[in-house]
Amino acid sequence: MTKKAVALLSGGLDSILAIKLIQLQGIDVRAVNFATPFFESRAAIKAAKELSVDLKLIDITNDLLRIIKSPKYGHGKNMNPCIDCHGLMLRRAGEYMEEIGASFIITGEVLGERPMSQNKQSLSIVEKLSGYRGRVLRPLSAKLLSETLPEQEKTVDRERLLAISGRSRKPQMELAKELGIEDYPSPASGCLLTDPGFSHRLRELLTVNKEPAISDLELLKIGRHFRTEEGAKIVVGRNHKENEKLLEMARDSDICLKVKDHPGPITILGQEDKEAIKTAAMLTVRYGSARDEDKDVLVSFWKKDDSFKGEIESRSMEMDKVDELMI
Repeated sequence: MTKKAVALLSGGLDSILAIKLIQLQGIDVRAVNFATPFFESRAAIKAAKELSVDLKLIDITNDLLRIIKSPKYGHGKNMNPCIDCHGLMLRRAGEYMEEIGASFIITGEVLGERPMSQNKQSLSIVEKLSGYRGRVLRPLSAKLLSETLPEQEKTVDRERLLAISGRSRKPQMELAKELGIEDYPSPASGCLLTDPGFSHRLRELLTVNKEPAISDLELLKIGRHFRTEEGAKIVVGRNHKENEKLLEMARDSDICLKVKDHPGPITILGQEDKEAIKTAAMLTVRYGSARDEDKDVLVSFWKKDDSFKGEIESRSMEMDKVDELMI
C-alpha cells in the first residue's frame, strides 16, 4: 500500500524542505493551504507546482474569526492567535488526511524558530488542539522531539529526519542548496494578523460589527480608514492602484466619491447619509491636489448602479479632525 501524508504548505522554505524530506523517503505527499483574508495562497500554489504535489485550498475564515474574537491561548503582540490558529489548521489537515487515507501530517515548524509559538510546550498544545496527537510530524526538528506514531510504525525513518532548532536560517539554506532548491521566498510571517496597523483596524471593526462580511475584512487591507461620530465607515485610497481596487470592491450599497476636475483619491462610504457624505467629501479633498484651494471644490458621489448620485461643494478637512476620525 502507498504510504501517504498530508503537509501544511505555506510556500516558505521550511514547509518546502519538510515536504522534500518526506518525499525522499518514497512517501506520497499531498498538501493543504488555508484560504482567509489574512494570508495569501500564491506562494503555496507556486511551491506545490515545483514540488509536484497536489494542493487543496481550505477556507477557514469563519472558524478563524471565531478564534480571533476569543482565542483560548490568547493573542500574540497583535491580533494573531497563533497557537489556536495552528491547532485549527492541523485539525482541518487531519480531516483531509482521513478523507484521502493518509496516515500522518507534516509541518515545516522548527523548534525555537518562533520563541512563543514554536517551543516544545506550544507545539504540544497545538497538536492536542488538532485532535491528532501522535500523527503530527515536524521533519526539520523531529530528532529533538518525541517520536511520533509514523516513526514508531516505521512509516518514516527517524534517522533520515533532522534536528534543526533556533532562529538561524543557515541550516535550512544549506539544505536547500544541497537539494537543489533555489527559488523560495524570504522569511516573513505572511499573516496580516501580526501587522500592528491591520490588527488595529480589525479590532476596531469587530467592536462595531461582530459578524463582518468577507468584503469588510478584505477592505481592511487598503486605504486610509475613518469612522464618523455617527458610525459610518469611510475608506480613502492612497494611490492609483488602491483607487482602482476600491472601485472594484465597492458594494452596490456603498457610495463612491471623487473631487471633480482634480487629481486625487477615490473614497468609499459605507452608508447613505447626508452628514456622512459631507464628511467623506472633506476627507476626499484633504488627500487630493485640491486640498490647498482657497475655495470650495465640487466632489462627485455615486453608487455603482447610478441609483444615487450627485455633487457636493466641499473644502479640505482640518488635520486635527482627520486625526480624530482616523482608525
